[in-house]
Amino acid sequence: MDSLTQIILGAAVGELVLGKKVGNKAILYGAIAGTIPDLDVLATQFTDTVTAISIHRGFTHSIFFSVLFAPVLGGLVSRYEKYKDFKGWSWLFFWAFVTHPILDSFTTWGTQLFWPFDLRLSFTTIFVVDPLYTLPFLVFLILAIRQKRTAKKRAFYNKMGLIVSSSYLVLTFFLKGIAFYQFKSALEAQHIDYVQLDTRPATLNTILWNANVDVEGAYLLGNYSFFDTQPISFERYPKNHELLGALIKDQKVQRMIANSNNWYSITKKEGHLYFNDLRFGLLSTSPQAQDFVFQYKIMVDDSGVVTFNEVPKDTSEGKKLLFELWMRVKGN
Repeated sequence: MDSLTQIILGAAVGELVLGKKVGNKAILYGAIAGTIPDLDVLATQFTDTVTAISIHRGFTHSIFFSVLFAPVLGGLVSRYEKYKDFKGWSWLFFWAFVTHPILDSFTTWGTQLFWPFDLRLSFTTIFVVDPLYTLPFLVFLILAIRQKRTAKKRAFYNKMGLIVSSSYLVLTFFLKGIAFYQFKSALEAQHIDYVQLDTRPATLNTILWNANVDVEGAYLLGNYSFFDTQPISFERYPKNHELLGALIKDQKVQRMIANSNNWYSITKKEGHLYFNDLRFGLLSTSPQAQDFVFQYKIMVDDSGVVTFNEVPKDTSEGKKLLFELWMRVKGN
């Protein structure tokens, strides 16, 4: 999830663990702890794109990391703060650490919660930024902060924020199930044979859903809103995996394919190959759009070393995308 959401979650967890004893300092340290797992993004400054993608949401998003570093930071804080409770501070950091990757596991990218095991947990029920999750949570947290440390309303507001946000996460499973059924029914009605069907929420909401459908030689991409009145239509995108040629055996290429869970297509433009990660969809709702959220230019130097360079996103199209998204959410 986005940084603001993780800060709010960490703050609420901190308040739940030590709020009655240290007041707003529990919220402060919880908020800080809630951001620490995402420091793995700094790997992009020290390594190549493929390795950085593989590392992201890996070790720092694991239970192992939470168990290992919670007592370290708990010890440091208990040493310098007036409240000298090593166990209490350690629990605060542990729960703020471990709830971060648990929340991330609901997104498309997922987390390696059980690192070092090569298992990425991804329920794909919520977008990385979802106002319906974050804003009510933030309101309850602000209400809690405004209360005195020992006030019953403070604990009530904080617990309500956690309950409401967690209930919404549970609800997203039901919404995903409904969307999956609609896509599956549409494929059957159109007599489309497929190997695999993958669904995920569209940007900023859980009303509009996207689907990737694996068929022979191509992927079908479709959208469904709970306000739709017309049948679901699918657009065909060729896989073009054969364009990789001998590059398919390259270690970095294999790692990128693994990172995408095999949901990828290859396009060729002006003599260059591009790797499109289909899990995150497109930046447009226009027919046959090609501006994928995550697209990488494949470069091969004279010595045969392969590198992946992420194609910059056109931020100037942001308003257009939001307008298109809003119109599509309202139904087809």
